[in-house]
Amino acid sequence: MTIDPTTAAAEISTEAFAANIGAISELVAPVTVMVVAKADGYGHGLLTMTAAARAAGAAWLGVAVPGEARAVRAAGDRGRLFCWLYGPGEDLTDLVAADVDLGVSSIDELARIVAAGRRAGRAARIHLKIDTGLTRSGAPAALWPRLCASAATAEDAGDIEVVGLWSHLATAEDPEHRSVASQIARFDEAVAVAHSYGLKPELRHLANSAGALGLPKARYEMVRGGIAAYGVDPGVDVAERAGITLRPVMTLVAHLVQVKAIAAGTSVSYGHTWTADRDTCVGLVPIGYADGLLRHAGNAGTVTVNGRAVPIVGRVCMDQCLVDLGPQPTDRVGDRVVVFGAGGQRANDLAAACGTVGYEIVTRIGPRLRRVLTSGKDAPIGTSPPATTRRGD
Repeated sequence: MTIDPTTAAAEISTEAFAANIGAISELVAPVTVMVVAKADGYGHGLLTMTAAARAAGAAWLGVAVPGEARAVRAAGDRGRLFCWLYGPGEDLTDLVAADVDLGVSSIDELARIVAAGRRAGRAARIHLKIDTGLTRSGAPAALWPRLCASAATAEDAGDIEVVGLWSHLATAEDPEHRSVASQIARFDEAVAVAHSYGLKPELRHLANSAGALGLPKARYEMVRGGIAAYGVDPGVDVAERAGITLRPVMTLVAHLVQVKAIAAGTSVSYGHTWTADRDTCVGLVPIGYADGLLRHAGNAGTVTVNGRAVPIVGRVCMDQCLVDLGPQPTDRVGDRVVVFGAGGQRANDLAAACGTVGYEIVTRIGPRLRRVLTSGKDAPIGTSPPATTRRGD
């Protein structure tokens, strides 16, 4: 049910991935980098990216949900693996048995994991989470002492091992935002409370990608390298301010399947939201919103064809979209179209045109588009078809 990669594909460069991990690790050294691979490896392929992360030296991996952790373990990975998002009805016994570290945000979660550890016949490894101001998961400050006391009791009983204390930043991409200093202070206070109950975990981790790159005070013993490892800047010029260059790991490509001349005054696609103001040629690109190209890209975004940016015109359809190639182009059926990535615009550029963030651009790429590994300097393996048909044929 996938699209033939000679028509369209998401090219994945594990070389670029390793380079990004290396750059982040060098920047934050000697702090440990957890490479996060949630949401199917940020749309790049869970097992491909976790294996590549280990090959690049990642001592820790992070995933969001238990199904992701199970898949990583089923693939043979036995390294440190952190998982933090699960529902009240999920049985976590197998995760404890598989030596997966689990995030804990409440007394109820702690009790469930203690019970899972007893069923598994081993102490569960946990990371206690304090809500420092993102107001998402994590124990509220008022309940934190109780959670720490309960965890200390369970640890003394041999039911758990408190490995980490953690939280998540809300505005790390803006170092001057008032919430940043506030969250760091609240985290430090929460750590002190945990210590007062006898908890002495080996790890503290607060920084996401933006925090890892731009907030040295937030690095502690470990940072969580998510979107930056995939070559997408977590904010506006965050990587540049940190003095590192991120390489795009995903390049979304397609090949023109039709090129046609249209007269001035011709309208295109559903709703006729774009009308040619001159005689021109449009190219048909076989990627649409079912493949993750946002409808907002219509009449707003661009793609790269033969080295030049051309606009997406009209509404993006489910399976395809149109681009304005201009009058008398030399572009032919079969020519390569780079939606974003190596040889084209950044995912963040397309995101800006669509009013969103680079995270959404890469994680929305659909399952019909095969993830095709590249080799060498991001050269695609067997994905470029011969261009045999000229415009107008």
